[in-house]
Amino acid sequence: MNIGIRMHDLAQGTLEERTGYAKAQGFSCVHLATSKVIGPEYMEPAVVSPGLAAYLTRALQGLEVAVLGCYLNLAHPDEAVYRAMVPKYVAHLQLCRWMNAGVVGTETGNPNAECSYDPTQSHTEAALDLFIERLRPVVDAAEKIGAVMAIEPAYHHIVSDGRRARKVLDAFRSPNLKIIFDPVNMLHPDNLHRRDVVIEEAIDLLGEDIAVIHLKDYHAQPDKLVACACGTGEMTYDAVLRFAKTRKPHIQMTLENTIPTNAEAARLLLERIAADL
Repeated sequence: MNIGIRMHDLAQGTLEERTGYAKAQGFSCVHLATSKVIGPEYMEPAVVSPGLAAYLTRALQGLEVAVLGCYLNLAHPDEAVYRAMVPKYVAHLQLCRWMNAGVVGTETGNPNAECSYDPTQSHTEAALDLFIERLRPVVDAAEKIGAVMAIEPAYHHIVSDGRRARKVLDAFRSPNLKIIFDPVNMLHPDNLHRRDVVIEEAIDLLGEDIAVIHLKDYHAQPDKLVACACGTGEMTYDAVLRFAKTRKPHIQMTLENTIPTNAEAARLLLERIAADL
């Protein structure tokens, strides 16, 4: 198991201090959002340079970067706002290439300025077509740079399930576009009764294109799922870990929604489950 953690879920501190915390808790890779871990200015394209890539690599002391986070709403209705986003994705792709990181990760947003889920609009074909159109220059840049862009399907976003994610992949057929698979993100009270089917369908449709796995847990409420650390909620992991173990050896899997006091326990739980499969 190659299990890592989001760096912004670690105890507060400098990048070097957070690296120490991650290594002390036994993690081998990280999800790094520089704007959250270092400062918001690190979202700006002008900050990116080979020197920044070299600094980050030194500061991480051998920890693999599974995901370089650039989570913006590509479906924003304001064209000017969208146009300002594209250079940020391109800069992250360049940084990813210079750092030899895994992927640049993004969610798929919603067709409104607030990026909020709209049951009447978010899951329409028009929203999906818009997202594909908006993603095209980002994937083009990934191909030119030689980096990988990865989208993360989530029920509350435009790309809400395995079928819609497959449509996006098929629209590009690019080796530079992959999937971050977060099974809990694909769940909602509306489909929770089909939880295992939803997850298995996503694995069947997307398996060959899954580059990274995100792992967390949830508590179900009538109108939403509340995310929490693995082992502290209602999620089961056999299907996901069996997929990782048998079809994706050494795949990077990063924990989400942990706190410093339960992150190591979450890692150990997943390792025990996987060992018994």
